[in-house]
Amino acid sequence: MLTKLLFLFGYFAILFLIGWFASRKIKDIKDYYVGGKKLGYWVVAFSSRATGESAWLLLGLTGLGAVVGVSAFWVVAGEVIGVGVAWFVMARRFKRLTDKYDSITIPDFLVSHFQSKTHRLRIIAAGILSVFVVIYVSAQIDATGTAFETFLGWNYFTGALVGFGIVVIYILFGGFVAVAWSDLFQGLLMFLGLVGLPLVAFFFLKSAPPLWQSLEQSDPGLLNIWGKGGFTTLNFFTLLGFFFIGLGFMGSPQLFVRFISIRDEKEINKGRWVAVVFTLITDAAAVMIGILAHYFFVDAGADVEAVLGANGQNSLIMLVEHLLPLFFIGLYVAVVLAAIMSTIDSLLVVASSAIVRDIYQQIFKPNLSLESLTRFSQKVTLIMALSALAIAMVVAVSTPERTIFWFVIFGWSGIAASFCPAIILSLFWTGFTEKGAIAAMISGFLSIPFFKFVMPAVDGIGIYFDKMAELGPSFAVGLLAGYFVSKWDSKGKKS
Repeated sequence: MLTKLLFLFGYFAILFLIGWFASRKIKDIKDYYVGGKKLGYWVVAFSSRATGESAWLLLGLTGLGAVVGVSAFWVVAGEVIGVGVAWFVMARRFKRLTDKYDSITIPDFLVSHFQSKTHRLRIIAAGILSVFVVIYVSAQIDATGTAFETFLGWNYFTGALVGFGIVVIYILFGGFVAVAWSDLFQGLLMFLGLVGLPLVAFFFLKSAPPLWQSLEQSDPGLLNIWGKGGFTTLNFFTLLGFFFIGLGFMGSPQLFVRFISIRDEKEINKGRWVAVVFTLITDAAAVMIGILAHYFFVDAGADVEAVLGANGQNSLIMLVEHLLPLFFIGLYVAVVLAAIMSTIDSLLVVASSAIVRDIYQQIFKPNLSLESLTRFSQKVTLIMALSALAIAMVVAVSTPERTIFWFVIFGWSGIAASFCPAIILSLFWTGFTEKGAIAAMISGFLSIPFFKFVMPAVDGIGIYFDKMAELGPSFAVGLLAGYFVSKWDSKGKKS
């Protein structure tokens, strides 16, 4: 226990030092929210990947690999394509426009792009972002409590409060600079932890039967890329849901604000390969960790979730404790917390910027001093963090059967469906209008609970929507709403 605590102390000490160092670089609101637009490609690439992955990579995707086997690689394919499109197709154009508009936030970009004459677009964008960020952060806080409980034997609520307190403190000190540099450090931890564990596990494989033969004897469906039972309509929709997770990388504000913060387009050209390779290696390693956990712990015919936890989310933790000495277990505690906190900090800064910059400053207090604005930003960050903490506590008490994978994905999907269609259309279609953007955001926002709770209950077809999950159809609704409302709006203007 002492070794684990020493690792945690060292990990938290580094985060505090990053926050203190970053606080000395904060000179204006641009520094606080986008690092002065001076960050290099290594920092931005690792920061965007650490933020985009979160707890679901180490606890959720590893668990999915344990439960469904190689079909979990559809998630990897979706993520690699999503990250590739964001960095190779969208990033430079987005960076060029945000520099032209001198944007600091995503609502800033949208308002400037459409030359909005009212505050309606800014308020809607900031409001939607704030709602789903709080949900998303609450899922990460929930994962923090689970990690402390499983690794250290702490009370769940104590662990959640400790992790919450650490991340809020260094954000309040250093803003986006602290977030970006801490994400670089935490991204490196995640990369080394995920890649190292499968390599260690292969040294401990039993001589007979071989890995794949053993898995086939346990459950042949684990080795079928189409899932258990092969290619069926139900499996097809399930795999679509896995693949569509990658859509969230094509415009989500917590990720695209990194492109605002990067120094120039040349840095994007360098960083895109770092981001794509990081995604491919870490995601594939996460799936392999789950598969290896199934091999080591699940006997033929046994209930996977009874052994490895709901949705297999204890796979990484059990494999670490089974294979590694105590010294390394402490390191993996830090790795799991790094994945969680790198997402919490980024989300809170993005949500705070939406409230402070896009509503308070732009609408009510345009001449507010930097000192007053910074203090207000810190207060808003704290209030949103406390709101997320409250939701996490309520969900933990009321829904003990929840799983980290789908709790996180709901928040991720809400942000993605609300913003990605609007960002894509604004970058690549000159006919896209402000009303179309509002329609895309509102329809994507409302579609998430509709496809999550309403459609799965429909007789006959509900099971397919349940398997596909909410992001894919909500994303499509947002795109279509943006397109058709823009067409209608353009005709109205011409007439």
